Amino acid sequence: MTADLYSHSSLRSRGLTSRTLPRTALAGVAVAAVAIASLLFAVTPLQGVADFIVFATALVVVAVTGLTLAVEGRRRAVDRLATSGALLALVLTLLPLGFTLGYTVYRGAKRFSADFLNHSMAGVGPLAPNGGVYHAIVGTLEQVLLASLIAVPLGLLVAIYVTEYGRNVFGTAIRFLVDVMTGIPSIVAGLFVLAFWVLALHKGFSGFAGSLALSILELPIVVRSAEEMIRLVPSSLREASYALGVPKWKTILRIVLPTAATGITTGVMLAIARVTGETAPVLLVVGNNNFIHTNPFNGPQASLPLFVFQGAGSSSKFDVDRAWAAALTLILIVVVLYVAARLLTRRNSLAGR
Repeated sequence: MTADLYSHSSLRSRGLTSRTLPRTALAGVAVAAVAIASLLFAVTPLQGVADFIVFATALVVVAVTGLTLAVEGRRRAVDRLATSGALLALVLTLLPLGFTLGYTVYRGAKRFSADFLNHSMAGVGPLAPNGGVYHAIVGTLEQVLLASLIAVPLGLLVAIYVTEYGRNVFGTAIRFLVDVMTGIPSIVAGLFVLAFWVLALHKGFSGFAGSLALSILELPIVVRSAEEMIRLVPSSLREASYALGVPKWKTILRIVLPTAATGITTGVMLAIARVTGETAPVLLVVGNNNFIHTNPFNGPQASLPLFVFQGAGSSSKFDVDRAWAAALTLILIVVVLYVAARLLTRRNSLAGR
C-alpha cells in the first residue's frame, strides 16, 4: 500500500497520472470539436473552407490537450501538444505540394495520352488541338543526361577530396566555393554560358549549351549531398580496412562509397530533379525547335520546361492544355528516374551482402 502511494505521488510530482485515455475517447473529442466548429460556422458569420480547416484544427488540438491534461497529467499533455504541433507542421508542409501535384494531374490528364507522347509540334499551329511533346522529351533527356555526366563524376570526386583529403586551406576554399555556387540563381548560370560559350566562342544555341548551364546548377548539390553522406560512414569501417593493409584509395572505393551509395543516390536524384525543371538557362542558351532534333551539339533543341513556359503564356486554350500535359510528363519523368535509381541502388546493396 505504501509503495502504491509512493508511486502515485511520484507520478503526480512529475505531472503524470496512472490513468491513460483510450483512443476512442480522443477520437470522440476530436469529432465533437469538429462538430462544434461546423455549428459555429453555420450560425455565425464565419465562412470559408480554409478558415474552417484552421479553426477546426486549432479547436481539436485545444480539446485533446485539455482532456489529456485533466486525465493523464501535465507532462503527457505537453507531449501530446508537441506531437500535434509536429504533425500539423508536417501537414502544412506537404499540403501545398499535394495541391500542386493534384491540380497538375487534374489539368494534365485531360490532354495526356500516348499520341501526345509520340508526336512533336512540327507543323502544328496554336489553334490546332493535336501535337505532342516527343521532341521536348528527347531534348530534356539528352540535356539532363549530358549535365549529369559532367556534374555527377566531378561532384563525387570533389566530395571525396574534401572529405577524405581536404583538411587544408585548399579544401576550405573548395567548400566555400561550393557554398557560393549553391546560392547562384539559375539565370546567372545561363548568362555565364551565354556570354562564354554562345557569344565569346561562337558555338551558337544548342542542347549542349543548356547542359553546361544545368551542370553548373547540379554540381554543388551533388557535392554537398555526397559530402554529408560520406561523413556519415563510421570511422571504424575505415580503420578496420586500414588495419588489414588496404590502401586508402581502395578503402574509399570498396568500403566508403558502397556504404554511402543510397544517400549519394538520393542526393544525385534531387540534383537531377532540380535541374530537370529549370527554364531560365534553357530559355537563354538552348533556343527552341518544334521538330525532333536528336543532336544536342548542333542547333537549337526543344525541352519540356521551355515547352511549358511558352504554352502557359499563350492565349490559345490548346497551348495551355498542352502545357499542363507537358508539366505532368515532366513530373512523371522525374518520378521514374528516381524510382529506377532507388531500385538499382537497393539491388546493388543486396548483391553486396
